Amino acid sequence: MTRAFVFPGQGSQFIGMGKELAQASEAAKLVFEEVDDALSQSLSKLMWDGEEDELRLTENTQPALMATSMAVVRTLESESGKKIADLASHVAGHSLGEYSALASVGAFSLADTARLLKLRGQAMQRAVPVGEGAMAAILGPSFDTVLEIVEEASQGEVCVAANDNADGQVVVSGHKGAVERAIEIAKAKGAKRGMLLPVSAPFHCPLMQPAADEMRYALADTQINEPALPVIANVLAAPVGNPDGIKNLLVEQVTASVRWRESVGSMSSLGITEIVEAGAGKVLCGLARRIDKSLSATNMQEMADIERFIEDL
Repeated sequence: MTRAFVFPGQGSQFIGMGKELAQASEAAKLVFEEVDDALSQSLSKLMWDGEEDELRLTENTQPALMATSMAVVRTLESESGKKIADLASHVAGHSLGEYSALASVGAFSLADTARLLKLRGQAMQRAVPVGEGAMAAILGPSFDTVLEIVEEASQGEVCVAANDNADGQVVVSGHKGAVERAIEIAKAKGAKRGMLLPVSAPFHCPLMQPAADEMRYALADTQINEPALPVIANVLAAPVGNPDGIKNLLVEQVTASVRWRESVGSMSSLGITEIVEAGAGKVLCGLARRIDKSLSATNMQEMADIERFIEDL
């Protein structure tokens, strides 16, 4: 098998995601109901009829994106009569998408995944007071150049490369003043663009250590099964399948850089030629094409997408 399923992270959310699929598929409808029950919250109502600002809250965004991805997975499995393990050789996800990937191959139950992501979002928000941290996209420079930029920008504060998304697309994270300095330094070094991102906390940097500590305790009390397929971990940019390894990497992931460019490169080296993005949006499809133009990349978020995929099997 030369196919990998990948799962989107924060930034792909939008009001209405998953609604069409829930109306068309009983399997998808049951996913949203199970997530609502697990959280004792009508998350689906917020996703479909709520306000963008409320959905953008990290504690809502994370389980909402996972629920949408798992609705796609469960619908695909129901309609095709095949499990994800029959349709791919690996899975991966961007940041919170790694939890979706793990749920898709049975490492976590759906309810546990929802609860973990709700807590993860809350813990990340608690870790840094609003206004003290920031994230910014730096477009143009190589990853190595961005490493030089953040080192220069730090000046005793935290400033790191948080997301290595693709060549010329790196996100930096840390104290707000340091991130703002990084934008100016990047522009002076010829960056095409540097812009603050509309996020509520500085993810994937050392300031998130309190959140990592909370996730360590939560994951210690959560059943983790051996996944049906290897999961390419953000922290390693390499496959992992051992439950203890998965647990440790998810804790580390909170403060570590998302090595997505390298993860896609790892997929290519493993012989993967087709990437299917399951869930909201097409962000990971776009990144895959930038990273390796030889890769086929398609997204799957509505019933018509799933039907087309099954027809082509």
